[in-house]
Amino acid sequence: MGFSSLSSLSSSSSSSSHSPSSATSSTEENAHFVDFNELQATGHAKNNEEHVLILTPLKNAAAYLPHYFDMVDALNYPKHLISLAFLVSDTTDDTVSILKSKANEFLNSDDGSGRGYNSFSIFEKDFDYDLPEGRRHEFELQPLRRSFMARARNYLLTAALKDEHAWVLWLDVDVTQYPSTILEDLQSVDVDVVVPNCLRESEDNGFWGYDKNNWQETRQSLEMQKTLDPEYVLLEGYIDHITDRYLMVDMPTHLKKLDKVPLDGVGATFTLVKSSVHREGVNFPAYPYQHQVETEGFAKMAKAMGFGVYGLPSYLIYHIYNE
Repeated sequence: MGFSSLSSLSSSSSSSSHSPSSATSSTEENAHFVDFNELQATGHAKNNEEHVLILTPLKNAAAYLPHYFDMVDALNYPKHLISLAFLVSDTTDDTVSILKSKANEFLNSDDGSGRGYNSFSIFEKDFDYDLPEGRRHEFELQPLRRSFMARARNYLLTAALKDEHAWVLWLDVDVTQYPSTILEDLQSVDVDVVVPNCLRESEDNGFWGYDKNNWQETRQSLEMQKTLDPEYVLLEGYIDHITDRYLMVDMPTHLKKLDKVPLDGVGATFTLVKSSVHREGVNFPAYPYQHQVETEGFAKMAKAMGFGVYGLPSYLIYHIYNE
């Protein structure tokens, strides 16, 4: 399948001192000028009218989309400052048709300000990667699976990131519960990359850690890596392949919600990134980078470039239960 997109704007966005300026000179009518010195992502994003781009890669996601959109639409953040973009890959269900139906609704909805969402984009790119759903978490298949996921994220990021976006939110389609204030809450921490603690409901109605890709290196984990082949990819959550890292799902959750801890790896169930991190070249490696690929490789790359990566152990969100 080729590359296609559906994108439109419901209205022009309000300008502010924290948005990039764009101007065309009378003598250079075809020039497009953007001053990125004025683009800021701050701890007061809502007051400063800073734009957020929500990115979600999808494959056969039709069953999850209704709840996904209900949760996004319940966010307190101003609708006209939110752009949504999706990359649909190797899909055989009604994902694309559902997205197209939602696009018109979201671009023309009224949140009281007379404006809907800033934009809604749909991109398609197949990678001809077909993995049976029941095998998607097998250890041996993870490096290849995560490599394809990294490629999908990079396609989506480069296609969707626009001049006005100060923040990028990577959001899984099957996250089931998060506070309506989560964008403002995470922005108020004012760091380059920040993630909440993602749990899942178990079959016995208990709660267990879900996103085990949020972690800190330890002395033992760093020592173990000295003996590894450079191409070896480390993965979390497999009892036969212990990494000795400190997972955020194992950290205390009774402290203040916005108390942050430094992380060395992150997942992407709900990952908020200042757009400057991506603009300066930090993406999702589809190859082993410091023994990681995709989202954890992104965190390693961000830290290597001097950006701060943090987690909030006591800020809980929830993911659907799946095998």
